[in-house]
Amino acid sequence: MRVKVTRRTTMSLFGAAVILGLALSAASAAMPPASAGPANGSSTANSALEAVYDYGVCRGTSAKCYNGWDNRTDPAQSGRVLIYTRTVGPRHAHLGTALPAGLNPELGPNNVAQANLVNWLREVGISADWTEDVNQLNSAGRLRPYHTVIFLSTTRDTLDDNAQTALMQYIRGGGGFVGIHNAFGTEYHWKWYEGLLGGTNFYDHGRHQNATVHTESKRDASTKELPKTWEFKDEWYNLYPEPSHIQPLLRVDEATMREGTTGSLGHPGHGDNHLVSWCHYYDGGRAWLTTLGHDVAAWTDAELVGDAHFRQHVVEGIRSTMGITPFCQN
Repeated sequence: MRVKVTRRTTMSLFGAAVILGLALSAASAAMPPASAGPANGSSTANSALEAVYDYGVCRGTSAKCYNGWDNRTDPAQSGRVLIYTRTVGPRHAHLGTALPAGLNPELGPNNVAQANLVNWLREVGISADWTEDVNQLNSAGRLRPYHTVIFLSTTRDTLDDNAQTALMQYIRGGGGFVGIHNAFGTEYHWKWYEGLLGGTNFYDHGRHQNATVHTESKRDASTKELPKTWEFKDEWYNLYPEPSHIQPLLRVDEATMREGTTGSLGHPGHGDNHLVSWCHYYDGGRAWLTTLGHDVAAWTDAELVGDAHFRQHVVEGIRSTMGITPFCQN
């Protein structure tokens, strides 16, 4: 059947095409592109680096996902961090006895991780406050003076609704976040926090044992002074899902785990790509993560193979999230 094309038909088709084009443009504008991220003016932004839009935020290795909105003091002159160690579940021995409410309560002789991290940071000119009081995190205004918030072996639902909102607002304004060891056993039911950890969380771990750590990036501030390979003793967390859209910093060689990789809940390990430290930009802020730090001796002067490297790694990772040194270099 032949269709007769008239001037009226042509105009109708043209009008329909215009309407369809406008509708598609509007739909496209409403959907954030995979590389979308807040403008920040950072000189470290590199279009070759990765920025993705998931967990409802911009995250990845590109500084496109960083918001330099804060007006904090110069971290190199008066850097300050908050160490948060509240546990609502299993508590690691390196944290010692639970702390009373308030900011900077007296530390006892068994609060070795808190006390020594404070001392390590003091030695490089960084002031630290510490708390296990969720009320100290219940507003963005309370967090704003800190250049970085450190979750050190927190467990389970350690934040209430107000503190969750405050942490999100703090990160979105360009704040720093450091998650150490059982920070990965925290806030399982909060997807935004899973994204902050690198799209991952703790599943289980194998035996506490020695293994060989490989330094993946020699350019990053937290790894550039570390040897290419070094020995350490830890629980070697198995994670699920695996970290994604991050800059790998350290991985453990599972072949050197003489007591195996299988965790208590059956996770078989991660094979050749068992990451233990990484960094990324997330929802406007900087996040540096490590699963290391289980052993009490890692936080004291007691002898532990690789403990000096662990200490340097943690301190320099914190400094990079504060903006004292370049962050997350690949």
